[in-house]
Amino acid sequence: MGLFDFFKKNKRGYDVTNMRVTDLKKGFVFDYDLSTWEVLEEYQYDWGDNYFSSEYKISNGTETCYLSVEEDDEVQLSISGKVKIRVIDENLPDYISKHEKAPSSLIYQGVKYFLEKESPGYFRGEGKPDWTELISWDYEDEKGEKILTVEQWGEFEFEASAGKMIKEFEISNILPA
Repeated sequence: MGLFDFFKKNKRGYDVTNMRVTDLKKGFVFDYDLSTWEVLEEYQYDWGDNYFSSEYKISNGTETCYLSVEEDDEVQLSISGKVKIRVIDENLPDYISKHEKAPSSLIYQGVKYFLEKESPGYFRGEGKPDWTELISWDYEDEKGEKILTVEQWGEFEFEASAGKMIKEFEISNILPA
């Protein structure tokens, strides 16, 4: 072990000289969109077939958002904020309950979104040992830049978020807590 190797890896296993968005944990800070953000909470999703994704509640002091991190063949990132489901479509919860699926397209703030995938899965919040079942419907605009997500928790509990896809290089200066 060289002198500088001591500074590279810590007991958590990440290289502090080469931090990536996939290393994020509660308390970490990073730069995005000309602002410094702090990770406030961590969440995990289990989509089955040994496929997991992470989500982080982040804040820059004036705004709170959610950063979604999925690792498949490459890292896919999105940043979004919660929206009221009835603002998207006042009949959306009723439609999903009646048809047991989401519509193939939605219009939100003048943008048409197309259903990309339906994903049944499980969610675990920070510090919680139990998983909660959910169904998530992911929508994208025609360019694949803007996203809209609708989630169903139980019989008639719905949440929604809207945001955009981002690239890994847009997040920089990641520092551990």
